[in-house]
Amino acid sequence: MSTVIMNKKDDIIMRLVHYFVTEQNYTPIVVNGVKDEIWLENQDGPYKIIRINANYIHNEEQYKFDIFKIRNVMRQIKRKTVSFSMNTLNILLDVNDTVTIAEEKNIDSVIVKNLKDVKKKLKCDNFPDITEKLLDDTVGMDLILNVTKDINEKTEKENKVYEKTFKPKKIVITSLLIAICIVVFFITFIVSGGKLDGITLLNFGANFAPLVKSGGKEILRLMTCTFLHANLFHLLFNMYSLYIIGNQLENYVGKWKFLGIYIISGISGSLLSCVFSNSISVGASGAIFGLLGAILYFGYHYRLYLGSVLKNQIIPLIIINLSIGFLSTGIDNAAHIGGLLGGYLSMMAFGVDGKSDQSEKINGSIVLVIYIIFLSYIVFFR
Repeated sequence: MSTVIMNKKDDIIMRLVHYFVTEQNYTPIVVNGVKDEIWLENQDGPYKIIRINANYIHNEEQYKFDIFKIRNVMRQIKRKTVSFSMNTLNILLDVNDTVTIAEEKNIDSVIVKNLKDVKKKLKCDNFPDITEKLLDDTVGMDLILNVTKDINEKTEKENKVYEKTFKPKKIVITSLLIAICIVVFFITFIVSGGKLDGITLLNFGANFAPLVKSGGKEILRLMTCTFLHANLFHLLFNMYSLYIIGNQLENYVGKWKFLGIYIISGISGSLLSCVFSNSISVGASGAIFGLLGAILYFGYHYRLYLGSVLKNQIIPLIIINLSIGFLSTGIDNAAHIGGLLGGYLSMMAFGVDGKSDQSEKINGSIVLVIYIIFLSYIVFFR
């Protein structure tokens, strides 16, 4: 099998692709209109984009045009992944000796003509293990088979995580939360004789800073208030939002993570509400904003797939609703902001399957605990 002869450039490309995909978690991406080029993406890597170009660059003008093409592709990927900055490693395999490789902003160009160049020029703080991990003991058909096998195994593993995350699941917690809110609303509506007022809401557990600060069972108001609503429109608006956002997030993260995010977000929103307001506060909107914060964090990790959703739906929805809260009276925007932060941090603490590493989850847990303790200190001890 090893009698198959590969040209030098193809040999280097296969070894580089194998290393970047299997050892550095890069993913091949399709770039329209290119030939003899490989583009790899890892939004968490030392370089967000790696481009391997086997085309011959014979003069300065062609090199400048090549940089122009790279920047055009970078702009496309930035828009798709909602990235504010992007750096690219541009690996050139065939460059005329007369061409000067100029320093470019956000583009590091490296010329490699053989495996010795690869190990010498690419071994750095970003890829310290390339000398050890680069396939070096196989040639010809053995190289092709090894590279194909390793990449397929890694791709299959990633596909299983992706399928587990995005395949439709039975929605349980969202439906249960909606049902509880509806039942509680009609109980309070009947008890109040059809005229919901502050006294009735307080009796059923509305958030009210002076009572919460007294401690004891009153602390439960931080959560019970999320199941109460002031009127039918308030209920319908929140339940519709919970249905749309909750179904999505519960499907992505599973019912128990979803429930944890909802509870933490609700409490976080209620605590921040107590910091800034002494008014009676009810509604699931603080917890719902927490779900938006969690989707924001989740979508960031899957931004190659959900970038357009983040940019066109989630971020505008958050901005519009917060703006309405600031411009309108009678809306507890502190609860919304508190819930948003609580949801984002709790998603960070729970982690995104297949994306978050252990250190990221630990950091998220620490920041979340500090955040809740800080709010609790302000509410109960100042």
